[in-house]
Amino acid sequence: MLLLLTAGLAACDRQSPPAGQANASISGEVPASGNATKGDGEFSYRLDRSKAGTPAPSFAFQNPDGGEATLQDFAGRPLLVNLWATWCTPCVAEMPTLDRIAERYGAKGLAVLTISQDTQGAKAVKPFFAKHPLPHLKGWADPDNHFGFDYATGLLPTTVLYDAQGKEMVRVIGAMDWEGPEARALIDAAMTS
Repeated sequence: MLLLLTAGLAACDRQSPPAGQANASISGEVPASGNATKGDGEFSYRLDRSKAGTPAPSFAFQNPDGGEATLQDFAGRPLLVNLWATWCTPCVAEMPTLDRIAERYGAKGLAVLTISQDTQGAKAVKPFFAKHPLPHLKGWADPDNHFGFDYATGLLPTTVLYDAQGKEMVRVIGAMDWEGPEARALIDAAMTS
């Protein structure tokens, strides 16, 4: 666990973005391999389709009430699973766009799960959500970092989109503006598959 925490601290850019880049644009083309690094400022990411078709993991994590949940609890719905931490600046910058996506697509069936990788679990997540106005997101937690080990990207944030059959479609490694055209296209693909 200490190794993952150390890797996470090294992988997450904890610095604030330069002034004027809060709404940095995302540009770039996805090569035929399906992997590309894009963006600038606080929204910099890479798409990874190499695990497409892989079933969602089945281990338990903490629901916002302190009980257990699994991704299978959301069977039949497309899922957007975002791994983040309260100390990760790009993760925090991405959260408002995820909240607006949860508002826009939640009624259409998309489940948006922001699963904290803070080892303190709810002790870190609850104060974060009390401080930040994110009314359409909930404080899920994975203090044992099962998702971090399973996804093995070595970077926060990492987001995985699953179709309604629980099969992985794409991983977004790094922070993405979830209201941008590319993100909306990824979500729309998950909603229609």
